[in-house]
Amino acid sequence: MTLFKRGEPTDLDESTESAVEAEIREFVRRDVAAPRQSPEDDSEVVANGISTLLERVAGSSVAEIDRLTSELHNLRELLRSEGVRVQREITEYARLSQSAMQSTKIISESLAKSKNENARAG
Repeated sequence: MTLFKRGEPTDLDESTESAVEAEIREFVRRDVAAPRQSPEDDSEVVANGISTLLERVAGSSVAEIDRLTSELHNLRELLRSEGVRVQREITEYARLSQSAMQSTKIISESLAKSKNENARAG
C-alpha cells in the first residue's frame, strides 16, 4: 500500500508526520539497543541453527524414504498377487483350450463317420 502517489504533492498533517517519525525512531532505538552477542555466541547460534536445519531436512528425508519403501512394498504385494492371478488365468485358458481341441476332434470324427455312412448308403 502506498501513501504517496508520484507526481502529486501530499498534504500530511503534522500529527501523522510526527507519528511516523516516532515509529522510525522507536524502531532504530530497539535495533541499536538490542544487545550484541559475542562472536563465539554468534557462531554457536549459527551452528545450532544449521544443526536444527539438518535435523529437519534429514527427518523429512527419512520420512520420505519410509513412505517410498512402504509404497514399494505395497506394489510388490500387488505384483505378486497379480502374478498369481495371471498364472490361474493361463491355467484355466490351457484347460479350456484342451477341452475345445478334444471337442473339435470328436465333432470332426463324428462328421467323418457320418459322411462315410452316408456315402455307403447313398
